[in-house]
Amino acid sequence: MERQLKTDLSRFNNDWYKKGGSSIKRIAWYLLNAAFFNSAFPIMSFKRFLLRLFGAKVGKGVVIKPYVNIKYPWRLSIGNHVWIGERVWIDNLGLVVMHDNSCISQGAMLLCGNHHYKKVTFDLVVGNITIEEGAWIGAHAIVCPGVKVGSHAVLTVNSVATARLEPWSIYQGNPAVKIKDRVIKG
Repeated sequence: MERQLKTDLSRFNNDWYKKGGSSIKRIAWYLLNAAFFNSAFPIMSFKRFLLRLFGAKVGKGVVIKPYVNIKYPWRLSIGNHVWIGERVWIDNLGLVVMHDNSCISQGAMLLCGNHHYKKVTFDLVVGNITIEEGAWIGAHAIVCPGVKVGSHAVLTVNSVATARLEPWSIYQGNPAVKIKDRVIKG
C-alpha cells in the first residue's frame, strides 16, 4: 500500500504574498471597516470617501449597504451605479473589479483566495475577480478566485461560480452551469 502524504499546516508559508500598505494602514483599515462598513452605519457618501482614501477606485452613484466586509480597499475598483448589498464579503486578496451597473446581492461572497489542497503545505492561491457591466451576483452566491463574470450575466441565489460566466447568460448551481440566456425587456 502506498503511503499517503498528509496536510501539514505547520509548513504553511505565504511570505510571498504582499498585502499592500504598511501594517499601520492595514490596522487602520481593519478598524474603519469594522466601524463604518461591517456595521449598520448608513451614510454612503462617507463610505465612498473612506474607500477612496484607502486607494479604492469608486465611481458615482455607488450604493454600499450595511454590514459589508472589504478586506483591502486598495485592491478594489468599483464603477458607476454599482450596488453592493447587505452582508457582502469582498475577500479581495487579489484585485476585484466591478464594472458599471453591476449588482452584488446580500450575503454574496467574492473570494480571491483559496488553498492548493494537493500540496502538503496547503499553499495560498490568489486570483482576481472581474464583474463586468450589468452583471448580477444573486443573494448568497459565491464567486471564486480567477472568475470573470461576463457582461449582463446572472449568477443565481446560492450558486457558485468556479469558472468564467459568459455574457448575457444565467447560471445556477454548484458549480454554476448555464441554464438559459438573459433577455432584458424595456
